Amino acid sequence: MVQLPEARDLAPRLATGAYILNAGLTMLRADRETAEGVHSMACVAYPFLTKIPAEQFTRLLACSQVAVGGSLLAPFVPTRLAGLALTGFSGGLVGMYLRTPGMRESGSLRPTQEGTGLAKDVWMLGIGLGFMGAASRRRRAAASRYRRASFARRHRCWCRG
Repeated sequence: MVQLPEARDLAPRLATGAYILNAGLTMLRADRETAEGVHSMACVAYPFLTKIPAEQFTRLLACSQVAVGGSLLAPFVPTRLAGLALTGFSGGLVGMYLRTPGMRESGSLRPTQEGTGLAKDVWMLGIGLGFMGAASRRRRAAASRYRRASFARRHRCWCRG
């Protein structure tokens, strides 16, 4: 049985999913110059990426964006699972923001003009962590049953024993 996302999760899933999906679809059509720019910026933060050719890296990044955005938009993907994907993806972007010189003011987490575009990814990380922390419906239902049973045990009528 497919459980649809809860109403409180719909707006952040739709907004974040559409944003990431659009970025991924746009990046799939990136030219060589754009691919090299994206790759060089990523290599500054994560030097091990120099082993991957720029066009291949950009295509992998675009495909991961499409997958993460699609998982957020797909109602049959559980919110916690979509949150895990979003947290992993945005965590990498926040790491890039923190590691790339010139993105932050010296001695601070505050972004420079150039860093504002990456600093916004902290919101996606927060949304992803929030989705991961959401209790599943099954767990909430079990907790509710436990509270009702506990309340009933504490408030028994003296006449029933």
